[in-house]
Amino acid sequence: MGQEREHASLYWELFITFVKIGAFTLGGGYAMLAMVEKAVVEQRKWITEKDFWDMITLVQTLPGVFAINTALYVGYRIKGIKASLAAMVGAALPSFVIIIVLATYFSTMWENEVVNAIFKGIRPCVVALILAPSLKMVKSVGLSAKTIWIPVLAVIAVCVFYLSPIYVILAAALGGLLWGIINYSLMGKKGGSAC
Repeated sequence: MGQEREHASLYWELFITFVKIGAFTLGGGYAMLAMVEKAVVEQRKWITEKDFWDMITLVQTLPGVFAINTALYVGYRIKGIKASLAAMVGAALPSFVIIIVLATYFSTMWENEVVNAIFKGIRPCVVALILAPSLKMVKSVGLSAKTIWIPVLAVIAVCVFYLSPIYVILAAALGGLLWGIINYSLMGKKGGSAC
């Protein structure tokens, strides 16, 4: 009985945490990264910082909505399928409610100058919300003179040559796999020669 209450309490806490994140995230899934990290890593310590950035890497490669995938991952990592569903519903609920309200009552609001002014004021804030975790990710990855060319080439491929991000992700995954195989085989040869 006590364990069931503990589980229910955790599911409720996950739900409420992601409702708050979902309700105050403007600009999509990437803008929520700072809030998710603060809530999940710093405050509640549900996952470590390294696990958080590994999660971001994995979630970016999955199909679907970034925010939902993040909530599913965190919930599943903490307590399995029920927890992942609680986190997912929490992340999706605010957007769902807001979209229903907007579609129902404010179909002409986009023509309103006040609404347009509000959104123009919000846009720079969204850029900052996306940029802050991006810079933090750069620090956590530990870019060096040897690896800085990877994100630079990715940006050039997408922005200059209009290459699909899917191909960039696949190329990076393949490059990482080949790099790992080459390093593993070189380490094996060094180990074998030492014997």
